[in-house]
Amino acid sequence: MDERYPIGKFELAKEINTDVIHTWIQDIAQLPSQLNEICSSVSEIALDTPYRDGGWTARQVVHHLADSHMNSYLRFKWSLTEDEPTIKAYDEKVWAKEQEAKYGDINLSLKLIEALHARLTTVLKNMSAEDFQKGFFHPETSRRWQLDKTLAVYAWHGKHHLGHIKNSILKSKS
Repeated sequence: MDERYPIGKFELAKEINTDVIHTWIQDIAQLPSQLNEICSSVSEIALDTPYRDGGWTARQVVHHLADSHMNSYLRFKWSLTEDEPTIKAYDEKVWAKEQEAKYGDINLSLKLIEALHARLTTVLKNMSAEDFQKGFFHPETSRRWQLDKTLAVYAWHGKHHLGHIKNSILKSKS
């Protein structure tokens, strides 16, 4: 198994329909409780253990999820309220090296993720099929991202990083 991809690399569903979109929305809705459950009894040693050699610590992963999904929420809102907006990219690796990401209290990010996902889930559940066809332009990839595919990526992203946190916990015990 490639430790970088504990649940495998992202693969877009062959067919995107309302059932698949509903599943992805459920994944988004459930991430905060899954994250809280995993982190509820995690030790400081586990929080500061990288999930792989050269990888982020569990603490950095939790803060990254808050940062990344906050950007995702904004991308959805901009796409729903503007015509093909160009989003602001950010360097996640630099953000993860910031002091608050390396040493900060994960409870702040856990609370942020809980509130953020409640808002995002409300937005997603109220989107029409046409809304999911809207999108934004990403300046780093120089391409348009459609919201249904963006939802798929972030549903996978949460599970992907839950796997990293589980790996950090396992590594801290060995």
